Amino acid sequence: MAEQHEQDLIQLARRRWRIAAVLSLIMIASYFSFIALVAFAKPTMAQLLTPGLSLGMLLGALQIILAWVLTGIYVRWANQSYDPELHRLRGEGGLR
Repeated sequence: MAEQHEQDLIQLARRRWRIAAVLSLIMIASYFSFIALVAFAKPTMAQLLTPGLSLGMLLGALQIILAWVLTGIYVRWANQSYDPELHRLRGEGGLR
Protein backbone atom coordinates (compact mmCIF):
# COMPACT_ATOMS: atom_id res chain seq x y z
CA MET A 1 0.00 0.00 0.00
CA ALA A 2 2.81 2.43 0.90
CA GLU A 3 4.54 1.68 -2.39
CA GLN A 4 1.38 2.54 -4.37
CA HIS A 5 0.99 5.72 -2.33
CA GLU A 6 4.56 6.72 -3.18
CA GLN A 7 3.95 5.99 -6.89
CA ASP A 8 0.80 8.16 -6.80
CA LEU A 9 2.80 11.02 -5.30
CA ILE A 10 5.49 10.64 -7.94
CA GLN A 11 2.88 10.66 -10.72
CA LEU A 12 1.26 13.77 -9.25
CA ALA A 13 4.64 15.53 -9.09
CA ARG A 14 5.32 14.57 -12.72
CA ARG A 15 1.96 16.00 -13.82
CA ARG A 16 2.68 19.24 -11.99
CA TRP A 17 6.11 19.49 -13.57
CA ARG A 18 4.70 18.75 -17.02
CA ILE A 19 1.99 21.43 -16.73
CA ALA A 20 4.51 23.98 -15.44
CA ALA A 21 6.99 23.11 -18.20
CA VAL A 22 4.42 23.42 -21.00
CA LEU A 23 3.10 26.74 -19.74
CA SER A 24 6.65 28.04 -19.24
CA LEU A 25 7.66 26.99 -22.75
CA ILE A 26 4.64 28.78 -24.20
CA MET A 27 5.61 31.96 -22.36
CA ILE A 28 9.28 31.68 -23.32
CA ALA A 29 8.47 31.07 -27.00
CA SER A 30 6.06 33.98 -27.06
CA TYR A 31 8.48 36.33 -25.32
CA PHE A 32 11.46 35.47 -27.51
CA SER A 33 9.30 35.74 -30.63
CA PHE A 34 8.29 39.22 -29.52
CA ILE A 35 11.92 40.18 -28.84
CA ALA A 36 12.97 38.80 -32.25
CA LEU A 37 10.30 40.94 -33.92
CA VAL A 38 11.53 43.99 -32.02
CA ALA A 39 15.11 43.25 -33.07
CA PHE A 40 14.60 42.20 -36.68
CA ALA A 41 11.28 43.67 -37.85
CA LYS A 42 11.41 47.23 -36.59
CA PRO A 43 9.43 48.71 -39.49
CA THR A 44 6.67 46.15 -39.00
CA MET A 45 6.54 46.73 -35.24
CA ALA A 46 6.45 50.50 -35.80
CA GLN A 47 3.35 50.36 -38.00
CA LEU A 48 0.56 52.38 -36.48
CA LEU A 49 -2.70 50.54 -35.99
CA THR A 50 -4.46 53.64 -34.70
CA PRO A 51 -3.02 57.01 -33.73
CA GLY A 52 -0.81 56.40 -30.71
CA LEU A 53 -0.88 52.58 -30.94
CA SER A 54 1.75 50.68 -32.87
CA LEU A 55 1.84 46.97 -33.55
CA GLY A 56 4.82 46.69 -31.18
CA MET A 57 2.92 48.34 -28.34
CA LEU A 58 -0.05 46.05 -28.88
CA LEU A 59 2.10 42.92 -28.96
CA GLY A 60 3.95 44.08 -25.84
CA ALA A 61 0.67 44.51 -23.98
CA LEU A 62 -0.44 41.08 -25.20
CA GLN A 63 2.72 39.60 -23.68
CA ILE A 64 1.63 40.87 -20.29
CA ILE A 65 -1.89 39.56 -20.80
CA LEU A 66 -0.53 36.18 -21.89
CA ALA A 67 1.51 35.94 -18.68
CA TRP A 68 -1.64 36.57 -16.64
CA VAL A 69 -3.65 34.05 -18.66
CA LEU A 70 -1.02 31.33 -18.31
CA THR A 71 -0.77 32.00 -14.58
CA GLY A 72 -4.55 31.75 -14.34
CA ILE A 73 -4.52 28.44 -16.20
CA TYR A 74 -1.95 27.04 -13.77
CA VAL A 75 -3.78 28.32 -10.70
CA ARG A 76 -7.08 26.91 -11.93
CA TRP A 77 -5.49 23.53 -12.67
CA ALA A 78 -3.78 23.49 -9.28
CA ASN A 79 -6.99 24.40 -7.44
CA GLN A 80 -9.16 21.90 -9.30
CA SER A 81 -6.77 18.97 -9.76
CA TYR A 82 -3.46 19.18 -7.98
CA ASP A 83 -4.46 20.46 -4.54
CA PRO A 84 -7.42 18.07 -4.04
CA GLU A 85 -5.33 15.10 -5.20
CA LEU A 86 -2.44 16.09 -2.95
CA HIS A 87 -4.85 16.54 -0.03
CA ARG A 88 -6.32 13.09 -0.71
CA LEU A 89 -2.88 11.48 -0.89
CA ARG A 90 -1.76 13.20 2.30
CA GLY A 91 -4.85 11.89 4.06
CA GLU A 92 -4.20 8.34 2.87
CA GLY A 93 -0.54 8.31 3.74
CA GLY A 94 -0.69 10.30 6.94
CA LEU A 95 1.54 13.01 5.47
CA ARG A 96 1.37 16.61 6.62
